[in-house]
Amino acid sequence: MGDATLLKLVQRWKTPEAVCVATIDELIEGGCSLQLAAAIHKGPDAVTRRRIDREWTAIERHRVRMLSVLDRDYPVRLKMIPDPPPLLYVAGTLTDEDGLAVAIVGARKASPSGRLVTEELSHDLAAAGIAIVSGLARGVDAAAHRGALSANGRTIAVLGCGIDRTYPPEHDRLRKQIEEHGAVLSEVPMGTPPHSHHFPRRNRIISGLCLGVIVTEAAMNSGSLITAKLAGEQGREVFAVPGHIKSETSRGSNGLLKDGAGLVEQAQDVLDVLMPQLEPELRAKLHDVVPFKKTSGHLGKDEAIVYDALSHVPSSVDIVIEQTGLQASAVVTALLSLELQQRVRQLPGQRYLKT
Repeated sequence: MGDATLLKLVQRWKTPEAVCVATIDELIEGGCSLQLAAAIHKGPDAVTRRRIDREWTAIERHRVRMLSVLDRDYPVRLKMIPDPPPLLYVAGTLTDEDGLAVAIVGARKASPSGRLVTEELSHDLAAAGIAIVSGLARGVDAAAHRGALSANGRTIAVLGCGIDRTYPPEHDRLRKQIEEHGAVLSEVPMGTPPHSHHFPRRNRIISGLCLGVIVTEAAMNSGSLITAKLAGEQGREVFAVPGHIKSETSRGSNGLLKDGAGLVEQAQDVLDVLMPQLEPELRAKLHDVVPFKKTSGHLGKDEAIVYDALSHVPSSVDIVIEQTGLQASAVVTALLSLELQQRVRQLPGQRYLKT
């Protein structure tokens, strides 16, 4: 039985129990085939019952919470999409605050500047009271979660595997932090591997939980564009961060802008679109956006020259020396000082970018 049929039956009979005790004729009248009606009337066989028992044991062992679409705590916005998941496995906590949520998604092989922009956007939105939703994937997704956590904000990760697994496995520590400051969700049974066909389907949950979706960096035909497409179909706002026209990981996001997505340069651009759509009590929960600044104080002469020579595109030490005209030792010293102040970030290959 697919999700659509299951939801149709439960909505008609109001409870799963009522469906299970309905007669075959009543089930056929409700839209079931004879074969499906007979299977429902008969109930699960012994093999299925044992599988259900194992599932329930695993749920209790991992202290996972189950939510059905009939539960009062089921996310309200997600319940409104055409095909909400009948069941949600939840690790961590969902709160009323999560009704004010925005998804940030993008390339797994994100550029350093793409990850940086994602972290800054996520931080500023989370600091303003917006929960950040993403998919725990490498690249942009991880940067979105980390940005929200750096602001002590709420963040939600939606998995494409069983909730008792972490994919990718190197994000296990990040996942634990998300559970402490939000929730990790999945719709697939415990133990389900991260098969590729699960991810396009889970994207409807990412967009369905949110007021809008931001794509910070995406190649053509990427999963992020699927999320953006689903967001549009669900009546959510779609935003994109403009990228370099020669960058493969910006072609998809730039394409969204051509198609009418809202252009995002800073968090306030997103709030300006969403605020008028919110009821007064929800607007009252948001704070003014104050862009995160990691340091204060004045820079020394060489530090200021080096800092001005850098941008959000990585530059090598040799390029900085050439642009500034300073001695190599002065540039290296200034870069080290700026890095300690968290004004610049060092990347592999002795490359630096401005934060």
